Amino acid sequence: MQPYDERLTVPRSWWFLAIAVGVAVALILLPFGPLPLLAGLVGGGALALMAVSSYGSARIRVVAGSLVAGKARIPVTALGAATVLDPEQTVAWRSHKADPRAFMLLRSYVPTALKVEVTDPADPTPYVYLSTRSPQRLAAALDAVRTADAG
Repeated sequence: MQPYDERLTVPRSWWFLAIAVGVAVALILLPFGPLPLLAGLVGGGALALMAVSSYGSARIRVVAGSLVAGKARIPVTALGAATVLDPEQTVAWRSHKADPRAFMLLRSYVPTALKVEVTDPADPTPYVYLSTRSPQRLAAALDAVRTADAG
């Protein structure tokens, strides 16, 4: 059983914006006739919908003793203390407090985050910043895996 699994889906309004992009492309191609108009509507809309879907498909999971965030897979044993960030701290840590060496799975539409220290001395990454809608649950899942590994 997975203690934590979250998909960072985009807000619903982004889907409407993607459809609006298809309509805009169709309107741009309107002077060229009905077939280019239809191709612009379908093609432009499909590309915009694929982009939104791809951006909103990022996942954070705690599975098999590892934290899987996007394409990164980090053993929980290489992680230290987890800090739950409120909305104000979230903005600060993704802007002026951010370390360029940190691994960041950042989604600006998610108001909270979790910052997890990296304790592996061979890894130059100081911390992992994860946008998450449930930072307390994610921190608890990491602690549960750490406790299960120790016991």
